[in-house]
Amino acid sequence: MKQCPSCGRTYSDPSMSFCFEDGAVLSAPFSTNAFPQRGVEPPPTAVMNPNQPAPTVAAGSGPYQSTITAVNIGGQVPTPKTESVSPFWQIQVSATSFFALFAIVGLALYGLPYYYDYMVREFGWTRTQVTSGNAFSKLIIGPLFGFFAGWIVDRFGPRRLMLVGILFAGIALIGLGNTNVLGLFYFFYLLNALGYVCAGPLPNQVLLTRWFTKSRGKAMGFAYLGIGMGGFLVFQISKLLVPVVGWHLSLTVLGVLIIVIAFPLAFFVKESPHKAVANAPKTATQTAPMGWAFKSPLFYLLAIGSMCSIGAVGGANQHLKLFMSLDLHFTDSEAANVASLVLVSSLIGRLVMGWLADHIAKKYVMLLIYMLVAIGISLLFFAKVPGVIYLFAIIFGIGLGGDYMIIPLMAAELFGLKIMGRLMGIVLTADGVAEAVAPLVVANLRDKTGSYLIGFSILVLLALVGAVAVGLLPRKPNLIKRNELA
Repeated sequence: MKQCPSCGRTYSDPSMSFCFEDGAVLSAPFSTNAFPQRGVEPPPTAVMNPNQPAPTVAAGSGPYQSTITAVNIGGQVPTPKTESVSPFWQIQVSATSFFALFAIVGLALYGLPYYYDYMVREFGWTRTQVTSGNAFSKLIIGPLFGFFAGWIVDRFGPRRLMLVGILFAGIALIGLGNTNVLGLFYFFYLLNALGYVCAGPLPNQVLLTRWFTKSRGKAMGFAYLGIGMGGFLVFQISKLLVPVVGWHLSLTVLGVLIIVIAFPLAFFVKESPHKAVANAPKTATQTAPMGWAFKSPLFYLLAIGSMCSIGAVGGANQHLKLFMSLDLHFTDSEAANVASLVLVSSLIGRLVMGWLADHIAKKYVMLLIYMLVAIGISLLFFAKVPGVIYLFAIIFGIGLGGDYMIIPLMAAELFGLKIMGRLMGIVLTADGVAEAVAPLVVANLRDKTGSYLIGFSILVLLALVGAVAVGLLPRKPNLIKRNELA
């Protein structure tokens, strides 16, 4: 019999080496081959209270030192003693993730589309060209570096990867604000995509799941408020800066802000509440196997569902300012106010969905989010009706707020924490491909047909397909089935 030293779960199959709950290396309470000599008996077995942990106490003397092995007969897995986590460090971790997502996703990812129509007007670029920077960068960077970044996070921790990513994202926006060459535009967008992979959702999701257990949904919801706050402020900052200093210098200022805001906090953050990791960050840890996850259809349902929904969200976000400014003829101020309302609504969405994820099945929360995304985008067909664009901003914003946040929560529930970095590296890479291709397809259709009708219809369909995939996920993970797949 083998036992997980972290969670206390026991396994009778001698071929098992890793715990399927948290990926820790299993150890045997006593070796069955440790008493080969005649006349030497195995250690006695003591019956203990099921609510107490199972200790191993040294006793006796002789050629083989005896042990007393406790066996729990109460039908419950003994709960190991865990070191208390300092609230101070949890607050620091939450603040670090909040401001990292504020800068990398809020300022950079959501802020850049605000400047697309300026590039179209000044440089004569098409919608396809200005959105292809995002598409090409994610199609190249995501598949090449997504899983590798997840492996680095699992093996060495998220902190150092975040530091590099923050610098990349800041330099990218500075470069984008000071170039008028399409080739350099693509280069700096590649650098921005690297920043997103290295310092965006992936390392922050892993950081938060390491530090929080019971309140993981609330912690994730709070950290993801940074995206909404950053997205809201980037439109307001840009609305004020562009008329005064021009859009080129405005983008440069945003790049500097990314580094100033996020880098210091990431530099001092602790990567794990466990002393072994916190005191020795340079020591690589043994990675748990993850091949069993690919044998499960749940992985593919999760990947398809998240890809479709993220593709729909990305397609709408990338074209929202273009649609309002060039098709609906909104002023910059009006467009900024609608975009800000989307991000303010996303703050509500993150809080509400984070709370719901801690109280009801995450599958149902995910379904609710995906349906809100589909309903919100469908309202864009009626955007010329007075007030409808604001209704879109509220409904779509609430769905947007929970979309990115619910994926890692569902993944952690289905597959455990030890393979979280690598698993999310794959899922987020797939999401990045969808988030890249969807806006490009919509842009190409808009350039050819002169209308967003077909493009927006595709986005609605994507969100609905994602909801169907999530609907096929189980309400609760089946740990026995998970063990059989390993």
